[in-house]
Amino acid sequence: MGALQRCSSGSTRWRRSCGGFTLLELLIVVAVIALASGLSILALRDPASAQVEQEATRLAALLDAARLESRTSGQAVTWRPQPINRAEGAPRGGEADFLFEPPLAVITGSPSAGPASGTASRVTGAWPTQWLHPNTRAEIIGATRVVLGPEPLIAPQRVRLRLAGQERVLATDGLGGFRVEPGP
Repeated sequence: MGALQRCSSGSTRWRRSCGGFTLLELLIVVAVIALASGLSILALRDPASAQVEQEATRLAALLDAARLESRTSGQAVTWRPQPINRAEGAPRGGEADFLFEPPLAVITGSPSAGPASGTASRVTGAWPTQWLHPNTRAEIIGATRVVLGPEPLIAPQRVRLRLAGQERVLATDGLGGFRVEPGP
């Protein structure tokens, strides 16, 4: 250990403890500052980026579900975005932002009871047809519609979503499901 020495305050201490901060104290302060700045950056995440990511994840799930419906029913199903003829930010009313063709049905009631009991029914056109965020725009890359089946192997397809300057691309290789490609 170091020798005793008189510090400027008049007290006698070990040489290491006179004035200044230890390396460990400085490292702790730097770590706390780094943690606080990292958390503030996460808190300031661009909301448009989160919104377009949410739309892309939702659309990927809808396309995969429609593909499964097409395969189980044996009926060809396609998806296409509708042309949007309203100004950005204008209310959309009841018009559809995208369509599944033919319209897909949802089974309501108790499917275990069977059709004879009358408690299960099919509601056609009950699948979503609007974006969660009204200013979302979609574009199918290289085609006019996405073909979802009924064949187990479909052509590779890509859809670009745009919202408030942000964009995400959904893609399938034709064998697997739709996935959101990593953004820039």
